[in-house]
Amino acid sequence: QPQLVESGGDLAQPGRSLRLSCVIIGFTWEYYTIGWFRQAPGKEREGVSSIRTFDDETIYAGSVEGRFTISRDAAKNTVFLQMNSLKPEDTAIYYCAARRRTLTKTVMLQPPEYSIWGQGTQVTVSS
Repeated sequence: QPQLVESGGDLAQPGRSLRLSCVIIGFTWEYYTIGWFRQAPGKEREGVSSIRTFDDETIYAGSVEGRFTISRDAAKNTVFLQMNSLKPEDTAIYYCAARRRTLTKTVMLQPPEYSIWGQGTQVTVSS
């Protein structure tokens, strides 16, 4: 019955910012990994960023490095994705996902590693 609920997706102009939120409901785990993924029309789902609760280690896809920042508020059971300098190619449905495991950095952005997924939130970047 664990759930992930994303929010914050919207229409944004290129160069502007959005912040996505993922609320974690019903988890009793101490250590796990949370990832952000996105899927554009006609494209494969790709990893964007991920964070481990064990040590707060993070990883970013090269396409978002320096523009996006992942963070979490443990007290509120919420993970954020701050997206700055948005580009049209960032347009996609964004999903958060979780795995009850401290994933190694080599697989933190791999969708098959995750077992619980949110419903997705739409991000559209256009002028």
